Amino acid sequence: MKGWCIEDFINYISFEKRYAQNTCTAYQQDLLEFQYFIEKNFETNQPQKVEPEFIRTWIHSFITHKITAVTIHRKISSVKSYYKYLLRNNMVTKNPLLTIQLPKKPKRLPVFVDEKKMDLLKTKTKNASLSSYQLLLQNVIMELFYQTGIRRTELVNLLEKNIDFYTKEIKVMGKRSKERVIPFGEDLKKLLIGYISEKEKNSLPNEYLFYQENGKMVYDKWIYLLVKEELSSITTLKKKSPHVLRHSFATHLLNNGADITSVKNLLGHSSLAATQVYTHNTIEKLKKTYKQAHPRA
Repeated sequence: MKGWCIEDFINYISFEKRYAQNTCTAYQQDLLEFQYFIEKNFETNQPQKVEPEFIRTWIHSFITHKITAVTIHRKISSVKSYYKYLLRNNMVTKNPLLTIQLPKKPKRLPVFVDEKKMDLLKTKTKNASLSSYQLLLQNVIMELFYQTGIRRTELVNLLEKNIDFYTKEIKVMGKRSKERVIPFGEDLKKLLIGYISEKEKNSLPNEYLFYQENGKMVYDKWIYLLVKEELSSITTLKKKSPHVLRHSFATHLLNNGADITSVKNLLGHSSLAATQVYTHNTIEKLKKTYKQAHPRA
């Protein structure tokens, strides 16, 4: 094997595994950093010659520079996937990461907005300087995030044709091009119908669901800033991202009796382990209820 074959691996996860573009970019960056570190410090350009102590030195360099455990885990995960690919394709004969122990990641509960505060979004005074189209656009986006729990990239790429108003379902293209169908409520149905009608009046395109008033598609940063501004009006949480609305969706479902497998499917998680983090919020709510209600708590 000659060289690192990083580009071959990125093509594999992009075209065969169908990883999201952002994921592929992150993997590529991690692997190029890894390649640079190994070549600079150990004078080898062959992944076959990488030893476990090389990896440990790399990890130690992160700790020295106060890189978080979460980031270290992500970078090592990239390299693990890379070596699995090399082994599967007989490009190397050993995996130097088998004996590597990683620093523990801190357990952080998902941040979510209280149900009553989410209700405030419906009643808060809207900016009078905004056009009727812009108001509808903002309302629909916020309600869609909360009622469906979709990811930001999924929302940006929603197709108008994938909304079924009769069954009140939206078809979403998730990670690794996996489709899932998410139901939505009557309130969102009315908002969507009103929004699409207003979009037609403004002669905006109808391929994708969401466009800015100037006819350009909405994009990740635009969505993030919108959600941050809207959530700032109802909560003092430090985090105010679209993912907080996804966390709120999952937590509120579980708090109100939804089974965890259904929530997993609605979120588009590939494993139950990713969904189980939300049960901690449910347990905290049970503890609070217990303390308030039990005479000897």
